[in-house]
Amino acid sequence: MSVVTVQLGQCGNQIGFEVFDALLSDSHSSQGLCCKRENEAYQASCKERFFSEEENGVPIARAVLVDMEPKVINQTLSKAAQSGRWKYGQHACFCQKQGSGNNWAYGYSVHGPRHEESIMDLIRKEVEKCDSFSGFFIIMSMAGGTGSGIGAFVTQNLQDQYSNSLKMNQIIWPYGTGEVIVQNYNSILTLSHLYRSSDALLVHENDAVHKICAKLMNIKQISFSDINQVLAHQLGSVFQPTYSAESSFHYRRNPLGDLMEHLVPHPEFKMLSIRNVPHMSENSLAYSTFTWAGLLKHLRQMLISNAKMEEGIDWHVRPPLSGLPSLGKMSLNKDLHFNTSIANLVILRGKDVQSADVEGFKDPALYTSWLEPVNAFNVWKTQRAFSKYEKSAVLVSNSQFLVKPLDMIVGKAWNMFASKAYIHQYTKFGIEEEDFLDSFTSLEQVVASYCNL
Repeated sequence: MSVVTVQLGQCGNQIGFEVFDALLSDSHSSQGLCCKRENEAYQASCKERFFSEEENGVPIARAVLVDMEPKVINQTLSKAAQSGRWKYGQHACFCQKQGSGNNWAYGYSVHGPRHEESIMDLIRKEVEKCDSFSGFFIIMSMAGGTGSGIGAFVTQNLQDQYSNSLKMNQIIWPYGTGEVIVQNYNSILTLSHLYRSSDALLVHENDAVHKICAKLMNIKQISFSDINQVLAHQLGSVFQPTYSAESSFHYRRNPLGDLMEHLVPHPEFKMLSIRNVPHMSENSLAYSTFTWAGLLKHLRQMLISNAKMEEGIDWHVRPPLSGLPSLGKMSLNKDLHFNTSIANLVILRGKDVQSADVEGFKDPALYTSWLEPVNAFNVWKTQRAFSKYEKSAVLVSNSQFLVKPLDMIVGKAWNMFASKAYIHQYTKFGIEEEDFLDSFTSLEQVVASYCNL
């Protein structure tokens, strides 16, 4: 089944390019460590999901590109065409001459309604090209104006017009130090609107990805391109094909549907994170060997201690003893910063994958009391290696990982709102103080729900 990707704003378009490039270069990699027939099945499955074939044999990304300034879209289109491996569709993009000035209200209330028909028409044409349609993957940031404002507007429209299709939003959480003075306003407005219209929010924190670049990849001068490549690697390791069942050698047909089914059991809880191991530079990789036991031990502790990467994991954090009353469990959580999960999915790719033991992720102490581990945990596997790693594991998790950053963004936005700072920039485009208050209320409810797991 095919997924239509909607790339919004500078951030969404730059990441979207890296994702498609990572998917295609992996599917044509000669390091797949599997037989020719299996490799061909893997390539076909990847193409069906994310690309449509054109007459001259160059795959075309199933994507719609939207930005209010032409520069980034033009760069993205030409980079894809220059790769020679794939490209974007000729009529798959929409851009204007004037941006949104980092103002969510301008993107949502002015640009969105003004260009609604053109944007939705492009998306409809892309959906009609799919023989079997799985849903939308929407890439955007929260801090600016176009990605966040138009992103929220478009997602709402998709919910109205394609209510039976799945919508997963991949959102980039801004740097804590701040890129834009009103980023906290933009972020709370984006999140509260997406919580109503999206089925799942896949969150990447810029600060965490920056650390991965610095500490694991040993990059000295970190650019947005470096950050986007790490994101694309993580997303590719989730979305590339895996076997549909333990003993099956057929690939899954419905990537978005399977992810949602396993990870979002309740509409109140739809925040997902990705952690992956290993992650390292080419130079370090040449001197490294990995075992499944070692990779999974690290991944489990990253989950429990809410570590975003392998380096600096807190090994002192332990799950509360199973069988403790929930009250005891909660107080222990507070002491130890234990990260309680609702649902986890582990995806394993590479050599000897059938020998990997994932029992450690089935411990009931890792999960909320209202979901049995048999329902809360799933594992997907394939012998086909991903990218340059002989063995790799990725964890997609619905857990308390965002409670602290979300609470912090809501707090900072509230402090500005209480002193009425910059509110006039939003009210002049029709976003009233009540809209802010609604956003605060709904996000405080999300924080409270996750805290009470």
